[in-house]
Parts: sequence; C-alpha cells; structure tokens
Amino acid sequence: MRAVIQRVTQAKVEVAGEVSGQIAKGLLVFLGVGREDADQDVQFIAEKLVNLRIFADENDKMNLSIKDVKGEILMISQFTLYGDCRKGRRPGFDAAGEPARAQELYEQTIELIKQQGVRVQKGIFAAHMHVSSVNDGPVTFILDSSRLF
Repeated sequence: MRAVIQRVTQAKVEVAGEVSGQIAKGLLVFLGVGREDADQDVQFIAEKLVNLRIFADENDKMNLSIKDVKGEILMISQFTLYGDCRKGRRPGFDAAGEPARAQELYEQTIELIKQQGVRVQKGIFAAHMHVSSVNDGPVTFILDSSRLF
C-alpha cells in the first residue's frame, strides 16, 4: 500500500456536488492499494497513520500523533499512486490492486484506524472526486508498506 499524507487544517471531498467527507484539523490521506497487498500492509499503514508524530508540540517540534491532538482523517482511495510513469507518455497501472480487493483493504484500513479511536471520513471508492484542503506547514509525507521509501 502507498499513502500520501498531508497535515491539514481542513479538508473535504465532494462527489457529484455532494460532500461525502469533511474534517477539520487532521490528516488528508490518499491511499493506493497494490496488487500484492495483504492484511500485513493494512496493519502497517493503519499503525503508522495513527501513531506518526507529525503534529507540533508546545515547543513547535513534530512530536504529537493524530491521537494526541484529537485530529481526524479524511481517507481518499487513489489507485494512481501505483501509476508507473517510467516509460512512454501514458502511465501503466499493472501494479495497482484489483478493484474489489483494493476496496476491501481500503475499508479494512479505515476500520483499524477507527478501532484506535480516530474519527475517519472518506471519499467514495472508485468515484470521480473533488478534494480540497488547506495543507498545514506544508507538511506532506509518503508511506509505502513495502518500505521502498
């Protein structure tokens, strides 16, 4: 699994003109599921999202997690994180997970995060979405459950 994580002061996602998810302070997470991903990838990503210390403490140091600041997560499915742009002009998506399995792992990730007491809003899987946010910092990180980076 791959995730692009942005620390935000607010974020929302709209589908067909309707808001499907909206948060205040927290994390906007774009999550892609790969063809080879399994339960251990879900565990890794969920644990990282809940415990990653990327919010400022009283000394303005990144020392607090989403749980510490009682923030929220807006989770957006994004298969294009597995787009391969190394050859040609059109990305290839051979490494992206099959839609049914990808949705299952996406939903599992959300449930694991909720079980740890973090409020999660989400987009609609496989829908055309409009996402807006105010990045705080800006602070943006990339995670890969295969630990490629």
